[in-house]
Amino acid sequence: MTKLLSNKILLFAFATFVAFGGSLLAQNKKIADEVKRITSDPQLKHASIGVSVYNITQGKEEYTYDADRLMSPASLMKLFTTAAGFEYMGKAFRFKTMLAYTGSVTPDGVLNGDLLIIGGGDPLLGSYRYRQTSMDTLFRLWHNAIRKAGIISVNGRVLADATIFGGTQLHDTWQWGDVGNYYGCGATGLNFHENMYFVYFNPDRREGFPADIDHIQPKGIDVRHQNHVTTGPANSGDKVVIYGTPTASMRYYEGTVPLGQSNFRVRGAMPNPGKTCAELFSVYLRHKNVNVTSHASDEVSSTPKNYTVLFEYYSVPYVVVAQYTNMTSNNLYAESIFKYLGYKMYNKGNFDNAVKAVNKYLSDKDLDMSAVNVVDGSGLSRGGLATARFFTDFLAKISKTDYFIDFRNSLPKVGENGTVRNLLKNALPAGTDMRVKTGTMTGVSSYAGYATRPNGDKVSFSILVNNSTSGASALRPKVDRLLAAIVAGN
Repeated sequence: MTKLLSNKILLFAFATFVAFGGSLLAQNKKIADEVKRITSDPQLKHASIGVSVYNITQGKEEYTYDADRLMSPASLMKLFTTAAGFEYMGKAFRFKTMLAYTGSVTPDGVLNGDLLIIGGGDPLLGSYRYRQTSMDTLFRLWHNAIRKAGIISVNGRVLADATIFGGTQLHDTWQWGDVGNYYGCGATGLNFHENMYFVYFNPDRREGFPADIDHIQPKGIDVRHQNHVTTGPANSGDKVVIYGTPTASMRYYEGTVPLGQSNFRVRGAMPNPGKTCAELFSVYLRHKNVNVTSHASDEVSSTPKNYTVLFEYYSVPYVVVAQYTNMTSNNLYAESIFKYLGYKMYNKGNFDNAVKAVNKYLSDKDLDMSAVNVVDGSGLSRGGLATARFFTDFLAKISKTDYFIDFRNSLPKVGENGTVRNLLKNALPAGTDMRVKTGTMTGVSSYAGYATRPNGDKVSFSILVNNSTSGASALRPKVDRLLAAIVAGN
């Protein structure tokens, strides 16, 4: 009797599954097949893989595979940072840097006091990327303001005030092999030239022989070095690793540059970016016949109470900063936003306050906070964790906000731009759209974003791969197929 009843229950359950679940199975078969292909790949036998697809239009979870496993998402953490920036700072927000002075100006134009550069966390201050943000443009504006105030000589110093951000420039979980390179430079209250410098190498004519340093830019920065870089094969790219700390001028160069490419450019983390800004501006003023009597300094523990503002310099709007952050996966931009959130919400821009600010943002969205661990703003730390389901739930929540369009447009468009310009190249079905943020570090490949299907349905999705021994380039064709299945739908 009991066995018969059990069999009837099983038959009823199966019939119900076929009646109500058959269409769901058919809908997800393409996705399931591609996930099976990835998970059965011998190269990924020991990897951890999480996949989640949520249909925003229909308001339901569509597919999951190990979606509740905490994993390292790498640069997908920038999604949380930039979204919180849209909500707490607003699309029109601009970082502000002030040029000011302490003391007084005599009738004959002598400033008895210090020039003060008060940082506001702007990641583009003095950036080489745009003419309007360049060091020359910035210094010219500041010099004009000084002349307008009648100052012709400074009986004092140029001081760099970076105190809007407190604590350390680097997170203590970032890896030693990262922090001397441009992508591991970290953010300060007074960023300058994207906290980065360029070192130019001339390779030898023979592989394995030393590559000499030709020059460094910006000219005049305080960087010393020990160079162990050699000449690698032609077209081998940048294989240089730079070691060094934020406050020390010594840099150690290891690795190779390619044969046959003279003046090969490598990017490093700039030592003491705020102080470097003050030093180079002092030199600039002296070249303009404005004498500055003392050496530049960044030894400012707090902003002076009494100062006179000469010039207020504003960054591009936040929407542009956020777009560049996600399009190019720029760590400095992300960490500057992150720390500014800590400053805005809790009056000091350090890592602890920034974590509190982003956690508050996520918690207020009624997300499962046991499924995420925020450590930094860029995802450079391996301590940052989240589940695949957390990302799709988060992205679905963002789709209901008034800043969704700006946030979505900050993500690279598959096959067209940013870090995904080579994904699904010319392979997206007609009438579809896919925006994807990627995250990559050793052993980690991650993808998350939005897709619009041929039938008009909008979905959020995430793919997390951890502990993979095959590189991101080897994994990419498999991910391409899965992304194609996600955007195709039925």
